[in-house]
Amino acid sequence: MLSPKASFIFGLVGGILVLCTIGFFILLSVVLRGGLKTDSLAKAAPSAPSAPSAPSAPSPEPAAPTVGEVKAVTSADHITGTGTVTLVEYSDFQCPFCQRFHDTMKQVMSEYKGKVRWVYRHFPLSFHPFGQSAANASECASEQGKFWEYADKLFENQSAFSDDNFKTWAGEIGLNKSKFESCYTAKKYDKVVRDDQASGSAAGVDGTPATIILGTDGSKQLIPGALPFDQVKPLIDAAL
Repeated sequence: MLSPKASFIFGLVGGILVLCTIGFFILLSVVLRGGLKTDSLAKAAPSAPSAPSAPSAPSPEPAAPTVGEVKAVTSADHITGTGTVTLVEYSDFQCPFCQRFHDTMKQVMSEYKGKVRWVYRHFPLSFHPFGQSAANASECASEQGKFWEYADKLFENQSAFSDDNFKTWAGEIGLNKSKFESCYTAKKYDKVVRDDQASGSAAGVDGTPATIILGTDGSKQLIPGALPFDQVKPLIDAAL
């Protein structure tokens, strides 16, 4: 018969063996089920930096808008200024972007006095209800020698277009109102306006404002839209 001390030691050793056996079988079942994987350690470790990708090729510059045949400038056109470079603008008096660009063009004429001439041609857009009427009214004003004064008046009052106001503004700039009203009511210059628009379409114009720079070397370049003066200036300088 074992002594109490021997019994205690025997029990302790037996217990340890039992725990070790249980632990072994638990670890074995985990391994068999795939619970302990070597790539779990890899996930804990920081990944190696990937090799830098090659720089992408720069995008090609967009092609300059193509300009078609530009109708020759004649004495029948509305021209202001003198110079070797001509800016042919196709515009719509009811177009808000044209209103903005009108101020840009006036700045151009001030900065390039004696170097540039400005030609205004009509291109009323179909969705502007007074575009055609305003163009006709400006031609009636031109008949009395005040196209540019009337053009300024139209752009200054763009939000107030009406048949009555077109006649009122004619009187405000000193036109013969009776003669103006007769011209306007008869739509005397509607064909002139349509001819301008057709020449613009032939040149590649499909919106307003569209201004074509005719350089001293015969080059043609389109200014698309209402660009500010600081973007128009280098184009003019290149044409000069």
